[in-house]
Amino acid sequence: MVDKNIYIVQGEIITVVSAIKRNSRWNTHTPLDEEQDPLLNSFSHLKETLNNIKELSDVEPNVFLRPFLEVVRSEDTTGPITGLALTSVNKFLSYGLIDANHEAAAEAIENMADAVTHARFVGTDPASDEVVLMKILQVLRTLLLTPVGAHLTNESVCEIMQSCFRICFEVRLSELLRKSAEHTLVDMVQLLFSRLPQFKEEAKSFVGANMKKLKMRAGGMSESSKWKKQKRLPRPPHHMVRSASGGLEQAPPATLSNNNLTGGVLFIEQVSLSVPDSMASSMSSPTDSGLDTCSKATSREDLTDLDQSSSVATTPGTATSPSTEPGRLDAQSEGRQVDRAQSASVESIPEVLEDRDSVTEQSDSASIHDMDYVNPRGVRFTPQQTQRDGAALIPYGLPCLRELFRFLISLTNPHDRHNTDAMMHMGLQLLTVALEAAHIAPYQSLLGLVKDELCRHLFQLLNVDRMNLCTASIRACFLLFESMRGHLKFQLEMYLKRLMDIITSENMKMPYEMKEMALEALVQLWRIPSFVTELYINHDCDFYCSNLFEDLTKLLSKNAFPVSGQLYTTHLLSLEALLTVIDSTEAHCQAKVLNSTAQQDQSAEIMLAEREGSTNDRGDTTTEAGRQVNSANGQNVPEADSVPLPPTSGHLMAEKMRLGRQDQEETEPSAEKKEPTKPQRFSSCLPDSQELLDIRNKKKLLNSGTEQFNQKPKKGIQFLQEKGLLSSPMDNNEVAQWLRENPRLDKKQIGEFISDRKHMELLDSFVNTFTFQGLRIDEALRLYLEAFRLPGEAPVIHRLLETFTDTWHKVNGSPFMTNDAGFALAYAVIMLNTDQHNNNVRKQNIPMTVEQFKKNLKGVNGNTDFDQDMLEDIYNAIKNDEIVMPDEQSGLVKENYVWSVLLHRGATSEGVFLHVPAGSYDHDLFTMTWGPTIAALSYVFDKSLDDAIIQKAIAGFRKCAMISAHYGFSDVFDNLIISLCKFTTLSSESAENLPTVFGSNGKAQVAAKTVFHLAHRHGDILREGWKNIMDSMLQLFRAELLPKAMVEVEDFVEPNGKISLQREETPSNRGESAVLSFVNWLTLSGAEQSGLRGPSTENQEAKQAAMLCIKQCDPEKLITESKFLQLESLQELMKALISVTPDEETYDEEDAAFCLEMLLRIVMENRDRVSCVWQTVRDHLCHLCVQATESCFLVERAVVGLIRLAIRLLRREDISSQVLLSLRLLLMMKPHVLARVSREVAYGLHELLKTNAANIHCTDDWFTLFSLIECIGAGIKPPASFQVTSTSPDIDTGAQSDSELSSHHHSEVSLDRGYTSDSEVYTEHGKSRMPRSVTDVDVASSGWLVVGKDDLDINKVPASGSKPLLNPLVNQYSLTLGQDMGFHDTKSLIKCVESLSFIVRDAAHVTPENFELCVKAIRVFVEASLNGGYRTHEKKKNHKYDSQKSRVRRKPREKEGASRRAKASSQRPSRSHSDDEEDEGVPASYHTVSLQLLDLMHTLHTRAASIYSSWAQEQRHLEVAGKKIEADSQTLWTSCWCPLLQGIAWLCCDARRQVRMQALTYLQRALLVHDLQTLDAVEWESCFNKVLFPLLTKLLDNISPADVGGMEETRMRACTLLSKVFLQHLSPLLSLPTFAALWLTILDFMDKYMHAGSSDLLLEAIPESLKNMLLVMDTAGIFHSVDSRTGYSDLWEITWERINCFLPNLREELFKQTVIPQPDPAPSPPVELAQPAAPSPPASPPPAQAPSPVPAAPTEPKTSSRPASPQDPPPPSANGTDRSSPVPPSTPPMPTPVKMSPQISTPLSHSHMSQSPLILQPLASHLQVGGVPPMSLPIILNPALIEASSPVPLLPAPRPTDLSDTPEVK
Repeated sequence: MVDKNIYIVQGEIITVVSAIKRNSRWNTHTPLDEEQDPLLNSFSHLKETLNNIKELSDVEPNVFLRPFLEVVRSEDTTGPITGLALTSVNKFLSYGLIDANHEAAAEAIENMADAVTHARFVGTDPASDEVVLMKILQVLRTLLLTPVGAHLTNESVCEIMQSCFRICFEVRLSELLRKSAEHTLVDMVQLLFSRLPQFKEEAKSFVGANMKKLKMRAGGMSESSKWKKQKRLPRPPHHMVRSASGGLEQAPPATLSNNNLTGGVLFIEQVSLSVPDSMASSMSSPTDSGLDTCSKATSREDLTDLDQSSSVATTPGTATSPSTEPGRLDAQSEGRQVDRAQSASVESIPEVLEDRDSVTEQSDSASIHDMDYVNPRGVRFTPQQTQRDGAALIPYGLPCLRELFRFLISLTNPHDRHNTDAMMHMGLQLLTVALEAAHIAPYQSLLGLVKDELCRHLFQLLNVDRMNLCTASIRACFLLFESMRGHLKFQLEMYLKRLMDIITSENMKMPYEMKEMALEALVQLWRIPSFVTELYINHDCDFYCSNLFEDLTKLLSKNAFPVSGQLYTTHLLSLEALLTVIDSTEAHCQAKVLNSTAQQDQSAEIMLAEREGSTNDRGDTTTEAGRQVNSANGQNVPEADSVPLPPTSGHLMAEKMRLGRQDQEETEPSAEKKEPTKPQRFSSCLPDSQELLDIRNKKKLLNSGTEQFNQKPKKGIQFLQEKGLLSSPMDNNEVAQWLRENPRLDKKQIGEFISDRKHMELLDSFVNTFTFQGLRIDEALRLYLEAFRLPGEAPVIHRLLETFTDTWHKVNGSPFMTNDAGFALAYAVIMLNTDQHNNNVRKQNIPMTVEQFKKNLKGVNGNTDFDQDMLEDIYNAIKNDEIVMPDEQSGLVKENYVWSVLLHRGATSEGVFLHVPAGSYDHDLFTMTWGPTIAALSYVFDKSLDDAIIQKAIAGFRKCAMISAHYGFSDVFDNLIISLCKFTTLSSESAENLPTVFGSNGKAQVAAKTVFHLAHRHGDILREGWKNIMDSMLQLFRAELLPKAMVEVEDFVEPNGKISLQREETPSNRGESAVLSFVNWLTLSGAEQSGLRGPSTENQEAKQAAMLCIKQCDPEKLITESKFLQLESLQELMKALISVTPDEETYDEEDAAFCLEMLLRIVMENRDRVSCVWQTVRDHLCHLCVQATESCFLVERAVVGLIRLAIRLLRREDISSQVLLSLRLLLMMKPHVLARVSREVAYGLHELLKTNAANIHCTDDWFTLFSLIECIGAGIKPPASFQVTSTSPDIDTGAQSDSELSSHHHSEVSLDRGYTSDSEVYTEHGKSRMPRSVTDVDVASSGWLVVGKDDLDINKVPASGSKPLLNPLVNQYSLTLGQDMGFHDTKSLIKCVESLSFIVRDAAHVTPENFELCVKAIRVFVEASLNGGYRTHEKKKNHKYDSQKSRVRRKPREKEGASRRAKASSQRPSRSHSDDEEDEGVPASYHTVSLQLLDLMHTLHTRAASIYSSWAQEQRHLEVAGKKIEADSQTLWTSCWCPLLQGIAWLCCDARRQVRMQALTYLQRALLVHDLQTLDAVEWESCFNKVLFPLLTKLLDNISPADVGGMEETRMRACTLLSKVFLQHLSPLLSLPTFAALWLTILDFMDKYMHAGSSDLLLEAIPESLKNMLLVMDTAGIFHSVDSRTGYSDLWEITWERINCFLPNLREELFKQTVIPQPDPAPSPPVELAQPAAPSPPASPPPAQAPSPVPAAPTEPKTSSRPASPQDPPPPSANGTDRSSPVPPSTPPMPTPVKMSPQISTPLSHSHMSQSPLILQPLASHLQVGGVPPMSLPIILNPALIEASSPVPLLPAPRPTDLSDTPEVK
């Protein structure tokens, strides 16, 4: 079957031939004509050939192309025919009829290119001529863009491009054609540069040879304005056609007759290899007219801008798509890195380039011919043709790309007058395409062009006032710096400075859009990953570069602030640039958080791989873009060997081109990974922040040094020496180096400084810093003179040049005869430079010629001539390029000079640009940017109304917060929160308007949500900001916008356990005077009036919105999440809350209470680490409670809070003791304040004990608790030790400052602060409880801490004992505790008793530590509840406070407060307990309490023995030196039984009959209980003295006048109990030395009771009891004595003597014997009786030795008839009042019964040891004074007896003195 392609070719032949024949020239139709006509002839030959083959590939492509190409080349064909031939050629290419793999393909392609670029035809009319040109473009595009196009040679490609440019720039052609040419060029450039990675740099020599042949010029446009002088041929008058040779031929006139082309057809010139440049003819249209016509086109140019750019743009979506052909190693980003990794040697590369798709068809055996072309990478191209041309056709490569690139750059030169705007625009557009398509940096030849001309032209274009050029230039710059900034360090600096100038320009002509564009450019650059970081490290951290990043940040920030208040796009762009830095930093922080470790390892590798040119692999922008466009379009792009479709774009084509690729399987030999070069100033490629900081500080110093040097060199050098930057004394080499490397120094000053005679050595060092080696003298001189300004004085110039030539001569191996010859030549060069370029000189003389220059130097070289060629070169160099003296020129010359300096610097090590991984120095960057950014954000947020912008600002705030949190910048975060708080309007609005204002202000709500969100998320680094957040919270609280849960707090007394902090107003305070309200009514506007009537719907909606917003803010989370805060932040938060205390201006009581509650909740949330913050909280509570002078809501909340904390925290071992200690704060409160909150405390303590009794272990803590219970339940005054003494001068100092908190010492004297710290109370108290010898007279032995120095002095008792003092010791011989009972609150009392009963009932809670305290507390409550709490009732009305008052807010007086609290909060149940209610319940409740207490005492009493013995058991194994628990009866008696019995006995004296009777029953049971039987005589004696006798004494009072009968019965029962106990324990009692005194006392009571009652009950009962006792005693033989004469003892005598006073007949009744009269007393009985006292003095304390007058007593015998013996108690009334009246209030009460000191091991008879000597002292001293009445019985003088009977006062004399002592204490 015949190949279809053959038919295609045949069809085209017919078309072209018929067209030719139709032409009028062929009018005959004989076959001969066809033979003679060469064109038709070749077609007929082709036909025959085609008829003989089956496959088109059987013939060479040239065969079927030749006839068509001949038509194209022929000058005789008309346009339409040429057009048809071109169409045919295009079709062949499109259908892929030319097989790229065919051996003759290259030749065919070359022919085609040649023919089409030199196409000629006879012009007809402009329109149809343009059609032909259009087709030429089409063929050229298809040719270059099909796979076979790869066969084109460098020259052909240049010609093709040149042809397109011609059409593009030919002004006379239609716009459409020109644009088509432009699009064609875009595609071509895209293809060529996309293929760049497939080419490799050739060796230098090859490049040189090759490049000479390739010169592109746009129709006579020379590539540089230097060559203006080129001769142009005059434009020929006729329509000309260009011949191949480049000569001009006249077209046959016949063809021109109808040709009305105005400007002539476009001529396509081939600058053939033979024609020298200068001869190349120029384009026919004069360039000048071209300029004019073109300028009209600019407006259209602008419009088409967009289309062009879009045609070029590649799809970004495919940016990172992998290579479509998987097996191919492509030199895209990844490919390049791999290339480097492997290094391939030339030998290892196969000779033949094999390709998957296009295998070069060459048999294996083919020998390699000599003319094979081997490129530098070792790839061999074997010519496949039959070498007709005698040379191989080498596929195009880098050379044509370089030439194209150079040409494009030359098009952008704004100083070249040939370049019209259109050309420049075109050049820029194509350069953009080139930069987008290729990664140019690795190619040195291209990079050189970029560094110099390209950058320079682009920057110059920024000065042009035509926007489209500027825009295009900026776009190209972006692409340059995005991919090649590593090579363009100083160019980048210049560019950014230029942009800054545009942005800050005040010039009115500068269009706004221009500024906008410049900012856009910045934003775009800023977005490049790690661009900003690199800018910072390479410029800001380089000694001699500008602080670009810092300056730009300042500029952007300033630019974000609108001057007019109106926000424009420039402001937002500036903000966006600032935010870009923030965004990237934030993204890095997020990433770091996610994978902190992996990140670091990778970044180092990436960094190394990215160094050296391939920094940004540009994968993201260009190289790989479009890889997959084809698949996206749904078409499969066929491979090269399948029939290709017409190419879609140059870029896609480049992907598929195989032929001529030189990168297929080899890699660069030089590709070993190079260690990136690092700048000298850094120690490593990733210097740390500290190093950068040092560099920046040094840079500041260098800058000041530079400034000073520029004014006065010496001063500058001196400054730097002082700062240690230059060594002192001056090191010449160092200074010379500095002068050379610092570009900011004034060149004139350098010149003067180095040429100074004093600095000759410096000059040598300076010259030595240059490398002159291998430079011609004028080149070296040029370099030298650029470094400073040559001074004007001849001798100075002489010195400078002399040093220069000496050095130059030396390093270049002395090329001249003498040094002087060099000097002369150098001088001559300077003169020549002046002569050629100095305007003043040129005005006078004609510039010197070469001959004159040579002539001037004749014989100067040591009498011979210099090399003439060298002189000519020097002459030309100077003539063409002036040696510019620094600071001399202006305009272009100066620009050139500045640019050359920039290039020089770039070439040195200074130009090294360090690439760093993105995010390396975010910390430093953020430090620099946060201030400006947050300021700008705040401003924009404030001023903007656009929602999107507000959201952007908020996002910015959040990101800043995230970064500052990540780096721990609390100052940044605080600043941010403070800024945002301002926008919430919470702090600025008044509480009344707040809901409305806040609810209707969306921006404020956004700000509020952000503040809370940030505080929740990054609270860890909040410091000062907490204060602002808390102020906002307070405002929300005042405006009642907080969720209910936040304003409800726990409460002990409220039935539901909750109480709201928002209290209702007191209605009474509401009504202001009528006048005032009238004035208000007048002044209020209507709107506000309606507000008063009831909130309007808008207001309600606003309030709803506000509530909703606050709910979303979730303020409560701040409290609940506080447990996750870092300690420092937590402390700041607490500090912020504590700072809210009521004062006049800002805060009132509610605010403080609210903050206090938040504080407490936070402490509870943080109970795991409460020890760290406890002291702070405690001091705050102390300040609130202890300093309070009157009770108020805040104090109540503080007290409740303290107890709540205690309840929660007691479970924590580490803190429980401190917490309990702090409960003492309550005891330190002013008593009247404490009384007001007693109920809260009572309920709280009950809760505390119920939950935590098991966690309280220490006596001190129990002591605190019991003291508290006693104070609030029974109204006892707190122990003096806790009272804050008024002596302290500064009572209001409040809590210590925070700084003190940490260093808190117990040793501080409490005077310094207004309170005693727990720890002090604790230590002192602990000390004093140590067992001490009773002999110590100092106050401390009483167990009390004295607060305040002054007190201490008063209390110090003089050791001599001369002025005894009533100390607050418990009188053990009284049933009362002697405590000063205040008034108490009934409910509190009942609750406290409940608490006590809770402790006692559970054996686990009764411990050795609290037992005695518990007993004492019970006794206190017994007293308090006695007679139904009679004390409370006496003054009930004036005591009971209306507790409602404390719960209701008093309306503040001042106006501001009034307005703030105008609204009443929701009603809450009031807490008042009305008096009536209480009165009704009193008797019943007190009754229960008393019975409850009785029961408790009984329980304790009965269980005491077993409890103690179990404790003793437990402690047996703890044989510690500490105090051991003894379970013996003595211990039990003193610490337990005795006090309990006293308590029960006291209730026996209750006015309520039922209680009395119950108590007596309990007492009876208790005394006769089995456990007590173990007691010995001394204890039983004290039982009488301490329990029974006081009870009987008390019962003599008229306790219950109403109940006479009941009292009688009670007294009778008491007497019976007395005698029972006496008889039961008679035998042990007999052993007592004081038995007689005891017995007499009993008789005494019998006497009194006989006469006490009004009925006969006692009269009958007492004699019976007495009889009973006497009989028993008699039976026991107590009255009998063997020694006495009568057989009866003295006791018998005394007994009857006493009984006879009240029952004279009893003796007769009982004992019928005669009464023996008493003889005169012999001295023996007293002595005998005094005997037991003998051991007493040594053991007893010194004051007890006083009773010495014992022997004196017998001298006065006692008369038995005495009516009132000294033993008689005073009348009951006196006795009673004395006993029950409270101890004077000034004496502080005693905490616990002082235990018997275990150290004293004296006989038990001296039980008085357990008392303080202070009681004995007064008695003793008065005895000494002789206050004893003469009739005293000697027996009573026994000290033991004095002690035993002291409660029943024996000595009337001392009592008054006793009482008179008390006032002294006051």
